[in-house]
Amino acid sequence: MDFSLLGPIAVTTGSAELSLGPAKRRSVLALLLLQPNTTVPLEQLIDSLWEDEPPEHARTVVQGHVSRLRATLAEGGAEAYGVELTTHGSAYLLRLPEELIDAHRFGELVTLARPEAAPADAVPLLREALGLWRGPALTGTVTSPPFAAAAHALEERRLTAVEALGRAYGALGEHEQAAAILYSAAVNHPLREGLIAGLMRALFRTGRQSDALEWFHRTRRLLSEELGVDPGERLRGAYEEILRAEAAGKVRKAAAPPSGGADASGAGPAAPGETGAPAPGGARTGAANGPGQRTGAAPRLLPRPPARFLGREHQLTTLTQVLTDRTTGESPLAVVAGPAGVGKTACAVQWAHLHAGSFPDGQLFADLRGFGEGDEAPPAEILRDFLLALGTPPERVPRSAEAASAEFRSLVAERRLLVVLDNARSSAQVRPLLPGGPHCATVVTSRSRLDGLVATDWARPVGLQALGHEEGAALLGAMLGPDRVAEDPAAARELVDLCDGLPLALRAAAAQLTARPRWRLARLAAALHDERRRLALLSAEDTGVAAALRMSVARLSADDARLLSALATTSDGHLNASAAAALAGYDQERTQDGLDRLAEMHLVDEEATDVYTISTLTQLFARDTQGESGESGEAGPSGTGGGGTKSG
Repeated sequence: MDFSLLGPIAVTTGSAELSLGPAKRRSVLALLLLQPNTTVPLEQLIDSLWEDEPPEHARTVVQGHVSRLRATLAEGGAEAYGVELTTHGSAYLLRLPEELIDAHRFGELVTLARPEAAPADAVPLLREALGLWRGPALTGTVTSPPFAAAAHALEERRLTAVEALGRAYGALGEHEQAAAILYSAAVNHPLREGLIAGLMRALFRTGRQSDALEWFHRTRRLLSEELGVDPGERLRGAYEEILRAEAAGKVRKAAAPPSGGADASGAGPAAPGETGAPAPGGARTGAANGPGQRTGAAPRLLPRPPARFLGREHQLTTLTQVLTDRTTGESPLAVVAGPAGVGKTACAVQWAHLHAGSFPDGQLFADLRGFGEGDEAPPAEILRDFLLALGTPPERVPRSAEAASAEFRSLVAERRLLVVLDNARSSAQVRPLLPGGPHCATVVTSRSRLDGLVATDWARPVGLQALGHEEGAALLGAMLGPDRVAEDPAAARELVDLCDGLPLALRAAAAQLTARPRWRLARLAAALHDERRRLALLSAEDTGVAAALRMSVARLSADDARLLSALATTSDGHLNASAAAALAGYDQERTQDGLDRLAEMHLVDEEATDVYTISTLTQLFARDTQGESGESGEAGPSGTGGGGTKSG
């Protein structure tokens, strides 16, 4: 006879499952199994079965369920297994060998496993333990707080076992197995820092360092947005460990078997002759001796290359001309700017991967979170990550941003290094992160033009515009397959128009069509003509035009947010400063200043002198925001109510 708590509540004898009846009866059995060989008071059963005030006949109901359970167990031959359900005054006792309960067997197997000391023995024990689970614990019980708490406690034990199995695989050098077992659990528990930390280490040790770092940044954003906290010691420790290991040149190739033991970081030793391998006497080789020479620290922090990247040849060529120009004796700097969703990050990262070989001393990447849900990334935080990636011991990283910036510039002065600073809000946020060496290059992406960097640091602007019909249709073809687009090219052109030519919107539209393989392109185009639904349809989970625009509008002052709402009421999206002043109720000078700031943030476009346009999707978003606030004078989420202060 077997009793199951790790999934649906069940009792089996041989291959037959006993009929346990309704949820409350299963809940009585579950509570007795959670406290085997212990008397459980009737009042505890009543409190657990009814979340609200129990009925007057609750005692009779519980007694009836106990009586039926006793009969069911007897019919299943309980006596032969040493199982007995007895009454002790106003309490009940389920007497049985505890090894008949799957949760007890699970606990014993996990206790026996020693993933660090004996990983080869721990793996089969932990796999057997996790194999006992048949779904969420205590499935089929009533939804009361006591059962929810008990199910949560069992789930915590399962996740602890998953983490232990990941460590055991890691200790055996089977990092692919570790990543596989940890991945699904991490997807379902994205805020469990220990689990994410283990997954990051496993991914890094299979050579997937960009994936590992992506998990850190994703989890950090979730912690900030949902809990309002920063990463804890375990998650931050895994991140810094990966940066240090990269700096020391200890990235293990995905197919390489473990050799020797792991060092203190667990990343494994560097191969003989590999950059950063220990030299005799414990010193590291590869000190910086001159420009272009590999040092011991060559971090590769770029995200993965953008999927299905198409076009942008002119912008890529311009970036090459700007960032590889060595004739000035200065560190070249480019700013890729454009509206939300136009593909700035993809363009910068694509160029960085194409030209990574020109920067043998490493490629650094940081999301400055200038237009994210939470606060922007402080320079000190980014500089700490950079210095760790370049091999600086944690205890030697300066605390102040000024000192860390100076240390960073000194460290990279003679290196060939690429720095990608993504999603910057202002020039002031960027300046402390700029390398000073003539052999370094920096590319910054922003929704703002960052005119300050152009003025003080001779940054070269590289503007990104919306895609035309041909490029937009090509992107849809790359996402959906050329045949699906070729069967209705007119609908493809219409979709490009309805998406304002924004790659983000087109990708979201492609996601809608991928999920609906029987839909023709014309059907989605027809749905997008409904302006009330368009922004919702151009979203895919946490990605979409509305979410991107929300972050831009959130950075506006109250005056500029009102002006944008007024511009959204135009019929065709074209107007001049006088018309805008009339719509907003502002004087001419105040309106002109506001239009200049909106143009700098790429929320409007100045097509010609005193000719401004606002895209359809921006109009729809501003109208929705106006409707939610009840009046056009309502400020955006971060509106200050001031007189139109610049935001980068």
